[in-house]
Amino acid sequence: MVVPHHPGGARLARHRLAAELADVVPPTLLADLIAVLAELVGNAVRHARPLPGGVIRVAWRLRPSAGGALIQLRVTDGGASTGPRLRTASPDAADGRGLHIVAGLASRWGVEQDGMGQRVWAEFDPVPAARPALVPAG
Repeated sequence: MVVPHHPGGARLARHRLAAELADVVPPTLLADLIAVLAELVGNAVRHARPLPGGVIRVAWRLRPSAGGALIQLRVTDGGASTGPRLRTASPDAADGRGLHIVAGLASRWGVEQDGMGQRVWAEFDPVPAARPALVPAG
């Protein structure tokens, strides 16, 4: 799908992903997919140039594997002067945590560049690794 290179593009992508995968994946996995897609599209809008026509290309696919369907999200933009990378954000920083969210929710993620721009992808294994339980502080 193609979305505009502005914050509304993330909303369009999230809604379409939710509509297409709601009956295909468990609700907790769908929530993770939506969160990661929102981060990837948001990063493309904030940090990268648009593709020709002022757009970003968003795609997802389910690939059969031994344990179920492997899900891959891809966001393609016009690239930036520096590629996406994990940053260290201070507790008071307003941003800088997005790719940590992606890395924490996805099984793996990466960046591919070509002459047209860059593609940031995230994959989700069929059986997500167990996450530690959150313990209330205090």
